[in-house]
Amino acid sequence: MSDATTTDLYEVTMAMSYLREEMTGQATFSLFVRNLPPERGFLVAAGLESALDYLAGFHVGPEDVDAFGSALHRPPGDLEPLLGLTFTGQVRAVPEGRIVLAGEPLLEVTAPLPQAQLVETYVLNQLSHQTTIASKAARCVVAAAGHPVVDFSLRRSHGPQAGFQAARLGAMVGFAGTSNVAAATAEGIPAVGTMAHSFVEAFASEEDAFRAFARCHPGPVTLLVDTYDTEEGVRVAARVLRDLDRGPGSAIRLDSGDLGDLAVRARSVLDDAGLPDVRIVASGGLDEYAVDDLVRSGAPIDTYAVGTRVGVSADAPYLDSAYKLVEFDGRPVMKLSSAKVTAPGRKQVFRRPGCADEIALAHEQTPDDGVPLLETVMRNGLRTGRRPTLDERRARLAADLGELPSAARRIRAPVAPRATTSERLSVLTARVRQRIEDQTAAASARPQVPERAPSGSHRSVPR
Repeated sequence: MSDATTTDLYEVTMAMSYLREEMTGQATFSLFVRNLPPERGFLVAAGLESALDYLAGFHVGPEDVDAFGSALHRPPGDLEPLLGLTFTGQVRAVPEGRIVLAGEPLLEVTAPLPQAQLVETYVLNQLSHQTTIASKAARCVVAAAGHPVVDFSLRRSHGPQAGFQAARLGAMVGFAGTSNVAAATAEGIPAVGTMAHSFVEAFASEEDAFRAFARCHPGPVTLLVDTYDTEEGVRVAARVLRDLDRGPGSAIRLDSGDLGDLAVRARSVLDDAGLPDVRIVASGGLDEYAVDDLVRSGAPIDTYAVGTRVGVSADAPYLDSAYKLVEFDGRPVMKLSSAKVTAPGRKQVFRRPGCADEIALAHEQTPDDGVPLLETVMRNGLRTGRRPTLDERRARLAADLGELPSAARRIRAPVAPRATTSERLSVLTARVRQRIEDQTAAASARPQVPERAPSGSHRSVPR
């Protein structure tokens, strides 16, 4: 089986129906986030690259047809219309690393309706999850205020692939390294790591553990000092580092307790030992809230290692994201469900200074002070350009953060900017809404034809 089967069953049933009804005209689906989670002043677009890889390789093969048939309890022959289906459409999207706001399309897919429908689940999964993690990680970088942040999330992330993505996204938003060896190797990210408490516990004393570690690893080392008594552990580490002349570039790691107070005391011990160049690394349940508190308190911490809470975006683990049909066969369409109304038509987002964004129709002219966010990244099922580098994605985010109002960058109680809607999009929305309401009213006004009982049958008369 291929990744084509990584989809919700209803995507398959709908695609089959479209093919049976010969509904293969061009359809545009828009992927957006309805509302930002609480405590979020912005989102960072992410997941596009893996979505494009999926679309470029999308192909429904014989094993996929068998899997679909099995899931539907139907013979594979019934699913044969899907056999050989590939993605031949166009994708316009916000590049990874750019800031996006509520209601703005992160991506629009235009393709024959069965194709655009069948790829929904995978594409929505990739952009939703990765945008969630990238946004959380970016807030950590903001909170750290210039101090290096590194990723320690792999061991508790929601699976190895999610851990890989967290490392990649952390690097994209400005993390200085990751403990994930696979991600570090594949993505060219600095690999970072120290030792576990088990290493210290395996030796007769902390000093024996620290000296053994230093003997095995030439150059700067980082020693974990809080296995037993933290302040004493710092003194032991200072003695070992000084004896071995390993000060410059080396570090100690604090992983528990009152990190701010312990960092102050550790700094004093290190300085008194003549080791002002030994850095202090803090870890242990950190996220942007804890980092912000420590930075604001003036704690002498040099590097922040964030893990579980960031790798799963613990305070906001999902997005209110949607992938909705906005045009089919040249006809703009919309949804009128309560609290889930969508806007019709293909769209563009124009970014003005200060992230004063405007959501417009795709064919509208770019304002003099605006920049279009959505770019054509795939045409005829093929990428239109090269994969952007890590430095390019980092630069995009840095530029957008510089434009973002300070209230949106706040870690606590941020105020997110709201995109406005262009006049042409507002007019189209009103027109399509009226058309749907008129059609609904006309259907309701038609006289209902009583159901006739089949010949020879007897219908009971209710009492």
